Amino acid sequence: MVDRLSVMACVLFVEHPCAEGKKLVEVRLNAPDSLNALSLDMIEMIRPCLDQVRKDDSVVALLLRGSGERAFCAGGDIVQLYHAIQGEIDQAFIERWFMAEYAMDYTFYSYPKPIICWGNGIVMGGGMGIMNGCSYRIVTEKTRMAMPEVSIGLYPDVGASWFFNRIPEGIGQFLGLTGCEINAADALALGMADRYIRSERWEQMISDLQNADWSGSASQTVTRVLKQLECCTHKQSAPPSNILRHYKQIQNVTGFESAAAISAAILQSSVDSGWWRSAQSRLQKGSPLAAAIIHEQLKRSRHLSLREAFLSEMILTTRCCQEGELAEGIRALLIDKDQKPEWLYRSITDVDASHLERFFSSPWKGNPLAVELARVDELKKSAACRIP
Repeated sequence: MVDRLSVMACVLFVEHPCAEGKKLVEVRLNAPDSLNALSLDMIEMIRPCLDQVRKDDSVVALLLRGSGERAFCAGGDIVQLYHAIQGEIDQAFIERWFMAEYAMDYTFYSYPKPIICWGNGIVMGGGMGIMNGCSYRIVTEKTRMAMPEVSIGLYPDVGASWFFNRIPEGIGQFLGLTGCEINAADALALGMADRYIRSERWEQMISDLQNADWSGSASQTVTRVLKQLECCTHKQSAPPSNILRHYKQIQNVTGFESAAAISAAILQSSVDSGWWRSAQSRLQKGSPLAAAIIHEQLKRSRHLSLREAFLSEMILTTRCCQEGELAEGIRALLIDKDQKPEWLYRSITDVDASHLERFFSSPWKGNPLAVELARVDELKKSAACRIP
């Protein structure tokens, strides 16, 4: 069974006993100093746990959370990725990392047992990838969600090709191009979260789950417990939704065919809102090449299945690691911290179409992620899954 609590591990596994010999397994990302940034070591600890819990009839549900109160997961450990891109560590590390991460995220969507994700604090990048696959996505008054990859010359991956295309039209483009932050009310309105519960109710949630009757459907039991907790929470304590407030403006600026036209509309719009100005600033400072990639990514993946979306992201991410823009973005923001990236293009209108197309061409004859996803598909055949 899973390991007991270990203060040295980057992931902690904690068992919470329930009635009649049942138990909950808590998977806790344990790197609070880096806001629980997701590393390959973390992923390679979580995946065997998922396999073990799947086969253990005594485990009724999984709980995912981050150590500390500041973040569930602020994204991937991109400093480690930078060193791999620069050749300072094994180049095979890049392929291994993204294969493992995307396969783990894909697993969450079809997992046969309830997975409760406690999305308290910062939930960005890789944290969004984990949370969106979970069956119960909880947000709190402290939740701050974003896919800010445009700032480092990357694009929203970890399944965003799929889930950004399943929220109201135009919103995914806006979130991707601006990397803007959304709160609990936004996440609920967009269907990217399921329940709003105050952050101080974590311990009560654990207690209520432990004391629940697990003799019937585990999913029904979890739903009942979380619904009761949410009913005890005053929705007024959540910050208001910026997405709903600016919904018409977002639809207006994203209603164009080209990435250049959408970007220009966003940057030229005059909206009396600090949140909106912050979104404009991130787009303005971000990589023009990344903005072009994001627009093209979401357009091409509009009708892809979840599996196809992850396979396409494996290609696109590998190309991003090869082309130089990503390394420069990480250098400027997190290595040298001069905040002055030298982007390949001065504006999105300068992006070369043939260069852009190269990002979507596979570097392999066969996508290496396909084998990993096929393994997940075989496992889910014996259990009900939520994604066709």
